[in-house]
Amino acid sequence: MTVEEAGRKGGEATSKNHDRDFYEEIGRKGGEATSKNHGHEFYQEIGQKGGEATADNHGEEFYEEIGRKGGEARSKQRSTNTNTNTNSNQNRRSNNNR
Repeated sequence: MTVEEAGRKGGEATSKNHDRDFYEEIGRKGGEATSKNHGHEFYQEIGQKGGEATADNHGEEFYEEIGRKGGEARSKQRSTNTNTNTNSNQNRRSNNNR
């Protein structure tokens, strides 16, 4: 058995014995340990490397699509916030007139 096969089998066995909460907890602990051991520069460096890797793997169309999706989501968010604020303002005016 290769190391890769052993690792896969171990991972499969672990996933059968643990639920989502287990993985969330170990992920949180790992993130906390990483943040204690590394400074701002570490995160800048890995962010830059990730951005460069993404740019190397995706073309212009990828960025156009995610930009469009982000713009649509932001527009919906603003619309929802505007409607909520308008309704809140109307409710306040109604309550003040009583």
